[in-house]
Amino acid sequence: TLPVGLSLPRSPGGAAGSFPMDEPAEGGNSGTGQEMFGSSPVTIVITSEADTWDIDASSCLGCGQFVDWDRMPDPEQQAHIPRDILSKPLKELKKLAREGYWAASRALRAQVYHQLIQQVACRLVTPDALVYRDVASRLFGKLSVSSHPLPEFLEGCSMPTYCLSLEGVTALKKILICVGNLFPDITYSPVLPSLVALLLHYSEDEAQCFENISRLIASNAPHTSYIDQSFLAHQASCMTFGDLANKHCPAAHKLIASTSENVFEIYSEWLSWLFHDLPFNYAIRIFDVYLLEGQKVLYRIALALLKQYRLSVTSTELEGTDIKADLQAFVQNIAEHVTVDKLLERAFGIRLFSRKEIWLLQMANRKALMERGITMVQSRQSFHLAVDMQNFSSSIVTAQEMRIVWSWIPERFSLFPPLLLFSTSEDGCSLQRFYACCEGYEPTVLLIKTTEGEVCGAFLSSDWSERKKHGVTSGFFGTGECFVFTVHPETEKYEWVFIKKPELAKAVPHSRQRSPSPSPASLLSSSPDGRSTSSNHLTVPTPQRKGRLSPFLAIRHFLLPSKTASMFMSGSRDGIIIGGGGGQALSLDADLLWGRTEHCETFDNPPLCQENFKVQLLEVWGFQNA
Repeated sequence: TLPVGLSLPRSPGGAAGSFPMDEPAEGGNSGTGQEMFGSSPVTIVITSEADTWDIDASSCLGCGQFVDWDRMPDPEQQAHIPRDILSKPLKELKKLAREGYWAASRALRAQVYHQLIQQVACRLVTPDALVYRDVASRLFGKLSVSSHPLPEFLEGCSMPTYCLSLEGVTALKKILICVGNLFPDITYSPVLPSLVALLLHYSEDEAQCFENISRLIASNAPHTSYIDQSFLAHQASCMTFGDLANKHCPAAHKLIASTSENVFEIYSEWLSWLFHDLPFNYAIRIFDVYLLEGQKVLYRIALALLKQYRLSVTSTELEGTDIKADLQAFVQNIAEHVTVDKLLERAFGIRLFSRKEIWLLQMANRKALMERGITMVQSRQSFHLAVDMQNFSSSIVTAQEMRIVWSWIPERFSLFPPLLLFSTSEDGCSLQRFYACCEGYEPTVLLIKTTEGEVCGAFLSSDWSERKKHGVTSGFFGTGECFVFTVHPETEKYEWVFIKKPELAKAVPHSRQRSPSPSPASLLSSSPDGRSTSSNHLTVPTPQRKGRLSPFLAIRHFLLPSKTASMFMSGSRDGIIIGGGGGQALSLDADLLWGRTEHCETFDNPPLCQENFKVQLLEVWGFQNA
């Protein structure tokens, strides 16, 4: 395997790719700066053994000495620092970080960073400053110049320098090389150079910076991750962001899905928006809160950027545009649109689920990637949209409409192409046939076309065989990932009501059992409106199998304010119901011929078509290999 180094044009009188570190790195006005030499940007590519770069070994300088002050966007204010600032409780520190208190003093920020990182729970054997000095001395020796390739885990990654001086850029490379030597399990980590560069601004020397980044790498706090260290973990984080964008930025997601062939490719850049494209004075404020709150806060800020982007563009402006490049340019010029304080304010106004719930989603995404053959040591590769636009065929929706529907479903399922499980045109109008064809598949997408030409449906997260686990009178089942939607005449999605208001659904303590769902047996009736005429019955949920990962947005994770908040899906010999509480989002009779749609409390949806409708066609789609 060829080493990874910095590829440069052959210079007169020198070996290819070899150059002295005596030219200052250029950068843009944003203060981000990608490492540049002369007029050509330096990128990390596969090179031969000879194509390595040189290291100046005399770059251990004092705090702030790694910075090219002439290139810093604004001089930092110096303010009085209360002596007790570092002894304040965590909640107060979070508030101060969100408000930008550390920006008042470089010395304060340096102190806070070091203390916070020293408090991070990490593996017992984690390399520290003494280890760095020993390894750096062994690797680089006492010579002023030595040649080394960059670690392979940086293959294809850019290296923003954030206004570092020549000495700072050299220190950045040395630290990354030592990380590669001391953390051999890291196989892919595109965000690492940016985090090291930011830490160097506030480090006394290389050794302290190395120790601090090592603690973030080696963090083992439960449900917390600071730095993804494999392509598998990185890709799972990108998928998780895509899921969150789908739920919390529906307008932006709809715009991107309608103008981009590969939505996931757009979302795979989310970390680069934060720690590559944003100007330094934005990135460092994000780093302030990141150290205190972990990866969850990065999701919040990237979602706020996506919302802001949606406000600045229209769908007509994006026609024929490279949306990936347009989003990058928007983030690079973010100061023209919103201040860093306003951006953070909007980010923290986005109500996400708990850190544990997001961790469960990330683990589910990792599992799906592993089922696709991605391993911990997998090198970088790309995925393409699962729906084959040329070969896809449905009697209800077009390939373009299915692509929109596919963009709504959780990322881990959209990795797999759609598989037609049931169709009334081929399998007949039989509920029992419907169950026989759909059981064993999880999740499924239900599509309905009415005799009036309206098209609606539902994404159903659980196997229809779940209905058998509650006895003859089947209870509601499913998870908070279920949603209902319309395709024609309007395209709209209606998610679980607590997606928009997660604060209403408090997390359940480990010692508590979830509230069981009400039984819908009495909700299915032969009357034309299908309304309930009797009280709800309670069912006891099946215990979770030991060792199995709990599903994302499982109802047992939450204390819900009402019994109707979890009426996702239900089936019996009399018909099926999707959504409940004050009405059903969708209900179908046993002949799959007549249906009804109403507003329901579970999804807070309007009627999805005419309230009483006749089914012209019905299809159920599963996921190949899901």
